[in-house]
Amino acid sequence: MDLPPYSPGLHKLVTLHVDETQKLTNSQGFVDATNMILEKYGLEKVGGVVHNFDNDSFTISFCLKESHICIHTWPEYNQLTLDVYLCNYLQDNSQKVKDVMADYISYFEGRIIKDFEINR
Repeated sequence: MDLPPYSPGLHKLVTLHVDETQKLTNSQGFVDATNMILEKYGLEKVGGVVHNFDNDSFTISFCLKESHICIHTWPEYNQLTLDVYLCNYLQDNSQKVKDVMADYISYFEGRIIKDFEINR
């Protein structure tokens, strides 16, 4: 079997400060934004779990054919953590990961507190 050369995928993790806490309590808004982002970048969702907490914060995980997107919000601290990972089995998706994350940062109008990139 001829396989393409292996290229590690990029896993990007950020913590954001978000002034508009309404976006940190609107799980449906995040789901809608994600669906638009997935369509924009040609990514395929194969499953998802949404959990809303009593204070309206949320945790959401989307399983993608290419890997995953996960978010956890803390409106009481004006923060969220978000991770985006896309495998690179048939193509290098590193720039796509950076672009997806940039779209989320724009959606939340967030200020980056922590920013990590891991090649895996």
